[in-house]
Amino acid sequence: MGLRIIAGALKGKRLYSVRNMSIRPTADKLRESMFNILSQRVLDAVVLDLFAGTGALGIEALSRGAESVVFIDNRKEALSVLKRNINSCMLDQKANIVKWNIRQNLNCIKSQKHHFDLIFLDPPYDNNLIKPTLSNLDKSHSLKKGACIVIEHSLFEPIPTDLFAFELLDQRKYGKTLVSFLNYVI
Repeated sequence: MGLRIIAGALKGKRLYSVRNMSIRPTADKLRESMFNILSQRVLDAVVLDLFAGTGALGIEALSRGAESVVFIDNRKEALSVLKRNINSCMLDQKANIVKWNIRQNLNCIKSQKHHFDLIFLDPPYDNNLIKPTLSNLDKSHSLKKGACIVIEHSLFEPIPTDLFAFELLDQRKYGKTLVSFLNYVI
C-alpha cells in the first residue's frame, strides 16, 4: 500500500519511504489516530518533528493546517527521503530540515524565530532516547508553555516520571506501540 497523507490539503498524496528497516515510518492508521486525538491543536501550530525519518508526521501536520515544521534527523537515508518528500509535496516554504544529533543536545533550535507548540518524537525503539531528548527539549527553551509533545515508543521504554517540565496527559496502546501525549508545564 505504501505511505500516504491521511487528511487535509495533501490527502492521498503518496510519500517516499526507505527500503530497509533502519527507518520505521508511523503507519497510516496510527498516524490517523494520533491526529484525531490532536484535532484542532494542529491548526496554525509551529511543529517540531524529531527523529523525522520520512517526515510523515510533520507533513501530515502541514497538510492539516500547521504553520511550519522543523524536521530534525541525522541519518543520511532519512534526510534524503525527507528532502524528496518535502519537494514532492511542494512544502519548501513551510519546512526546514536540520541534520543534527538529537541525543547530544538541541542547540540547533535555539535560534528559531518561533517557539514550538506541537512536537513529534519518534525515536528508534528501545534505544533509551526518550529521556535525553525530553531533557534536551527542556534545556533548549524553545517550547511554548502548554506545548503538546507526542511520543511514539515501544511498550518497553516508558515515559520518564522524573522530568518535572512535562506532564503525561494521555497514553494509548496500538499493538506493540505506545503513543504518549505530554504537556510542557514550564
